[in-house]
Amino acid sequence: MQQFNFFMNDVVQDARNDMIQAGYKQLQSVEEVESAFSQKGTTLVMINSVCGCAGGIARPAAAYMTNYEHTPDQFVTVFAGQDKEATARAREQFSGYGPSSPSFALLKDGEIQMMVERHEIEGHEPIQVVQKLEQAFDTYCK
Repeated sequence: MQQFNFFMNDVVQDARNDMIQAGYKQLQSVEEVESAFSQKGTTLVMINSVCGCAGGIARPAAAYMTNYEHTPDQFVTVFAGQDKEATARAREQFSGYGPSSPSFALLKDGEIQMMVERHEIEGHEPIQVVQKLEQAFDTYCK
């Protein structure tokens, strides 16, 4: 069992590093979430997950979006199943949507504008997720 825990720690750290290297700010506490969500402007929140199939689609799409023509004012990430309190606090802002990871939420002045949920990620190609995010960025981030 200890060997599995080391493996999972590596998988989690790799998933965290993917988002940090892409330019996302990691939010690991309730205070960090509240501070980020209180900022004026637009925020893309990536709910990270170790789920192999959906996470392996969401993280590359998330990284790609940092280079899109229109971008939100900030890119942030919380890690479902790892930073539980921070993730729970973030999800409180996503009214009308159930818990979903991985997923993306686009906020404007702290209010949810749109969400790409796990069922819109898993089983899809990364380009399909990118296209949904591009449409949202074009609408809310110009």
